[in-house]
Amino acid sequence: MTSAASSANPAAMSIERLAQFADPVATPRVVLKVGSALLCGPDGAPRREWLATLAGEIAEAHQRGQQVIVVSSGAIALGAARLGLAKGGRGSLADAQAAAAVGQIALAGLWSELLGAHGLTAAQLLLTLEDLEDRRRYLNAAATLGRLLGAGAVPVINENDSVATAEIRFGDNDRLAARVAQAAQAQAVVLLSDVDGLYDRDPHEQGAKLLARVEEVTEAVHAMAHRASASGLGSGGMVSKLQAAEIATRAGIALAIVNGTHPAPLSRALDADLGTLFLPTRRDRGRKAWLGGRQRLKGALTVDAGCARALLKGGSLLASGITGVEGEFARGDPVAVLDPLGKAVAQGLAEYDASEVESIRGKRSEEHAALLGYAPRSAVIHRDQLVLL
Repeated sequence: MTSAASSANPAAMSIERLAQFADPVATPRVVLKVGSALLCGPDGAPRREWLATLAGEIAEAHQRGQQVIVVSSGAIALGAARLGLAKGGRGSLADAQAAAAVGQIALAGLWSELLGAHGLTAAQLLLTLEDLEDRRRYLNAAATLGRLLGAGAVPVINENDSVATAEIRFGDNDRLAARVAQAAQAQAVVLLSDVDGLYDRDPHEQGAKLLARVEEVTEAVHAMAHRASASGLGSGGMVSKLQAAEIATRAGIALAIVNGTHPAPLSRALDADLGTLFLPTRRDRGRKAWLGGRQRLKGALTVDAGCARALLKGGSLLASGITGVEGEFARGDPVAVLDPLGKAVAQGLAEYDASEVESIRGKRSEEHAALLGYAPRSAVIHRDQLVLL
């Protein structure tokens, strides 16, 4: 197999092949993401025959003893077709929100009908970015998912586009699928795409090679991403899929990109081992997994090289190693940690607000009390509240 890394990652879990995504022992819980371009035709009408084959595969997974969560796009496309809106409902925020309000009913009904034909009960959850960024709401979503799956239902999840604005939305369902997998403690995520997986360059270029397995999403892997979405219906592309892979694999979740344009796409990909498998790189769980997947950060702290090395060895972030402070954040807000070259190496929850960090940055611990006017905390970001990227 072609690999994006030269050696196996010792933290990788036991999933080594796509075929294991159909194994109820290796992957008892799977998240399946379906994009707008697959669910709808160019006219915005649902591709019912294709969806019926996919619903059949979900039913087969249930019969094998697996639990499946569906993250489904398509509400805006379906709603725009019914309302006769231009540009697939994406001409303006108002159009997108109106289309989503109409399309969510159609989308939920579609999945309910198709899964119901196999004796399965569909359940709808609409989420915004904030639902998974706020810890309490994240736990509530996780509890709801667990109860639904325990009752035998198939949760069908979409971003709540009828109320979400640019500041509080994921913008694509690839990253949403990865965050849902974290909340649901799934073992695998499948992103259905319009190509067979990740290629080393634009797949339309001559000589492009499919990567069968990626052991780590490096800068070199990111450089391979092709930003275009072939259909124009969706909001994601390979860039967002790689971001989803980073979120999932840091939480010990395997992720696969496979071609969804064919009938019964899961069987085709898993039986032939055709797609790109991203191996887990860590086993972050609970609060660490939630923190590592956060998308909306309130600021950034730049650190010197020695501090960056200490963090990579598991240390807390101390004020003495901080060289710069960006943004306006309060205690408890999530912030990025940047190395001297500006590369994000970690993110975590600040123990001080921005102005306080500015006053103590570069200073030793014994100086903090006089600068702050109160007894200082042990770190600017404690290692228990910090996740390496």
